[in-house]
Amino acid sequence: MIFLITASLALKLCGFLYIFILVTSAASAGLGNRNDEKDSGLKFPIIAENPSQYSNGVYLGIISHLGILAISGMLFLAFSSFDRSLAMIGSLLRLGEGLILIYNEVSVLRLLDMAKEYMLTDSSKAGLRMLGDQILQTKNTRFMVGLLFLAVGAIIYGILFIQSEAIPPIIAWLGLAAGTISSIGILITFATGFDLIYSIGLVSIMVFEVIFGGWLLFYSS
Repeated sequence: MIFLITASLALKLCGFLYIFILVTSAASAGLGNRNDEKDSGLKFPIIAENPSQYSNGVYLGIISHLGILAISGMLFLAFSSFDRSLAMIGSLLRLGEGLILIYNEVSVLRLLDMAKEYMLTDSSKAGLRMLGDQILQTKNTRFMVGLLFLAVGAIIYGILFIQSEAIPPIIAWLGLAAGTISSIGILITFATGFDLIYSIGLVSIMVFEVIFGGWLLFYSS
């Protein structure tokens, strides 16, 4: 069925999916499903106070990441005619990103039961905090690995866009720059813990996706 989608329709679907992913991701974080938390001792009471809100945030995150799986296919359909090899590599990286992030969301659902137990016990609080901190740290690390897949994918597609002139050059160069800054920032953060460049790269990726998604949705043909 996917092969019945034309390249022009795929462009529009890519634009919609870029915006959809950003909106649902922001909504997920707004419900408490964040990726920058490290202290489960602070997180458990928040989850226990409103477990349905936290679980809804996680499920919304999963829905957002399913959008990444969809956009990996739509990008390939929309741009593979310009360079099939680069489009395949870029889309496989986006596919890997989506799968990593979906697994990441599923892995933190056990915090719901742990938060309930944490609020009901005194003797095992230290053990629960230790395990909870480990889960949060692992989630943060997996999230950054997923972003690295996204960033390298942006570089690959940026090269394709610049070579083929498939999209406006300023947007193509913005995507390449954002992917490069993000990749460097993530690697520096892994190596040293210094995260300023990573934060700049993350913002630049989001700016690129808003601009690119809007162009695909409203101005591509």
